[in-house]
Amino acid sequence: MRITITKNEQEFNITAAWRIIAQMLEKPNAVIGLSTGQTTMDMHRIVSEIYAQYPFDISRITLFNVDELTNLPREYSGSCYTMILNQIAGPLGIPEENFIMPLTISPDFEAECHLFEQRLAERGGADLQMLGIGSNGHIGINQPGTPFESETWVSHMDPDFEARVRREIEVPPETVLGGLTRGIKNIMHTSKVILIAKGAHKAEIIEKAILGPVTTDIPASVVQLHPNCEILLDADAGARIADYAKERGYNF
Repeated sequence: MRITITKNEQEFNITAAWRIIAQMLEKPNAVIGLSTGQTTMDMHRIVSEIYAQYPFDISRITLFNVDELTNLPREYSGSCYTMILNQIAGPLGIPEENFIMPLTISPDFEAECHLFEQRLAERGGADLQMLGIGSNGHIGINQPGTPFESETWVSHMDPDFEARVRREIEVPPETVLGGLTRGIKNIMHTSKVILIAKGAHKAEIIEKAILGPVTTDIPASVVQLHPNCEILLDADAGARIADYAKERGYNF
């Protein structure tokens, strides 16, 4: 595990974008996992801008997202499919067959989980996972308490997030919402993981996840055990582990 703490948010966004581009250039048929949310939006935009200015071959690149909302229309602006499509897959012109996402509506989500993993396995498995971390330490939609041996499954949403989604698109109470997410075991089988966070509100959970015990109470703590993991933070998110990182000669 190595730690990179950038000077500010802008440098974080640029550094994270170049991590994605570097994987694409290093392996032209790379399988790259992304995450959605405030942490990743700007880095995706920068990837798209760099590609527009300096095009390179992406015809064999495969993109997917670590999770997806369930029982909501794919066209919903908050669906992971729509966000990744608009932010990076569309601007790069990733072929449709190389944009692997589970369905948001399905009569059999267990089968959808198996199909999602099968499609990734057929391409050799994930080479890189850009992995966000929630304020409670969740990764993907693997909430605290999720067993480390979990495989791709449908988890429950964070209650506050679910309430917001229901308000935004007036989801009836009888519709069960959730999130199809790669399990912790699947994430840990990715060749390289980059755990990403920015903002002061993530500093406390980063400290617990990186310097605390490896525990299912903080799912992100499992990355301490990954053989090829980078922790990429802006200065605010890395504030509580900066001294630890400096002592060990990590990047700043």
